[in-house]
Amino acid sequence: MRKPMMAGNWKMNKTINEAVELARAIRQEVDGVARVDCVVCPPFVDIPMVSAELKGSNVAVGAQNMHWEASGAFTGEISAPMLKNLVEYVILGHSERRQYFAETDETVNKKAHAAVAAGFTPIICVGESLEQNERGETSAFVSGQVRAALAGFTAEQVKAVIIAYEPIWAIGTGRAATAEQANDICGDVVRKTVADHFGQEAADAIRILYGGSTNDKNIREIMEQPDIDGALIGGAALKVESYVAMVRTTSELNQ
Repeated sequence: MRKPMMAGNWKMNKTINEAVELARAIRQEVDGVARVDCVVCPPFVDIPMVSAELKGSNVAVGAQNMHWEASGAFTGEISAPMLKNLVEYVILGHSERRQYFAETDETVNKKAHAAVAAGFTPIICVGESLEQNERGETSAFVSGQVRAALAGFTAEQVKAVIIAYEPIWAIGTGRAATAEQANDICGDVVRKTVADHFGQEAADAIRILYGGSTNDKNIREIMEQPDIDGALIGGAALKVESYVAMVRTTSELNQ
C-alpha cells in the first residue's frame, strides 16, 4: 500500500524566522501522525534552520530545486552536495521553473538523476497548460513529460520516485481540477505511462501526487481517489491550520 504524502511547497515565501516559526507549529500539530508522510519545502536560505528545527520529528524537509552538477560556475545555483544532510526530497520541474527559468524536460531529467544519485527522493512535476487542456492534448503531453523525466532510470529506481501532476491552469488560480479529472490523469496517464515503460510493479509502487489549488476544503475528495497518493500543496501549506487539517484528513482516510 502506497503511503500518502502531504508536501508543502512554500515557494518564495517566509524569512528565516518566519520559516522556523511555521515549521515549529506544524511539527507540534502533526506530532504522532504516522499514516502520512509530512514534508515541507522552504526556500534555500531557510533550509538549514528549518532542518534543525524539524530534526527528530515526523516532518521531513525538501528543497524546491537543485542543479545537476555537483559544483562549478553556475552563479545562483545550489547543488546536491550542498543539500546533503539537510533535505530528503527535492522538487524538480515545477511549472514555474519551466515557465520563468527556461527549464526543459532534458534538464529536469538530468536533475532527477543527480538527485537519485545523491540519495534524495525527487518530486517531479508534470502538467499541461490551459490551452493544451482545451485542445485535448493533456494525455499526450503529460505522458511525454513523464517519459522524458524518467529516461535512463531503472524500474527499481522509478519505484522510489514521486510524480506530481499539476495542471498549470490550476496552480494558484483557485480552479482545481475535479477529483475525478485529477484521478483520471494520475491513473490513466501517469501510472499507465510508468507501467508501459517500467512494468506494472513499478507503476503500482510509484507515488503520484496531485497539485493545483489543493486545500483543506477539497483534500478529502481528492484523497478518496484510488490513483492519487497525496498532494503537492502551495498556498495552503503556508498556514498551519490548513496544512494540518489536510494532514489529519488524509490520516483519517488511511486507517
